[in-house]
Amino acid sequence: MIEIPSDLNPDLVPLAFLLGTWEGAGVSDFPGAEKCNFGQSVTFSHDGRDFLEYTSHSWVLDAEGNKVRPLESESGYWRIDKNRKVEVVMVRDQGIVEIWYGELADQKPQIDLATDAVARTAASGPYSGGKRLYGYVKSDLMWVGEKATPEVPLRPYMSAHLKKVVTPEEVAEMARNLPDMPDDGIAFFR
Repeated sequence: MIEIPSDLNPDLVPLAFLLGTWEGAGVSDFPGAEKCNFGQSVTFSHDGRDFLEYTSHSWVLDAEGNKVRPLESESGYWRIDKNRKVEVVMVRDQGIVEIWYGELADQKPQIDLATDAVARTAASGPYSGGKRLYGYVKSDLMWVGEKATPEVPLRPYMSAHLKKVVTPEEVAEMARNLPDMPDDGIAFFR
């Protein structure tokens, strides 16, 4: 279920499905880089202004699903206009700053983005742009990213399936809204 916080800027209501912390796993595969499974934690938050704050941390997973080492980190700001056009400013730990533009699909929580501008530091690797697709599917957040370099044309390189993390405060709120339960707790299941 998508909840819209009462203090959310009205302009951001179409992006409310992104709000919260999401965790899960995915696959990374790009020529010249290590192919791996990765874990990821993504947070979309707001402070009442006309943007969502975005942070993402990912890490390489071993065959048993344990964290091995950091993979990528990104942070940025997401906005949407009255015509459902989305703009994102993103900074990556690899020394890359990107401006993304796209749009929210009609009648479904899905966002297609493509880079419009890329700036790189001298220490960053080759990168010329990308595309991303984010979708809210059966209460989960899924995304796929495409990437291009001067040597490699645009192609998929990462994708993940993330589940929403419930905070202790949200658990407490759910508990307050539960119907009265029998003292033994067992009768509830009969």
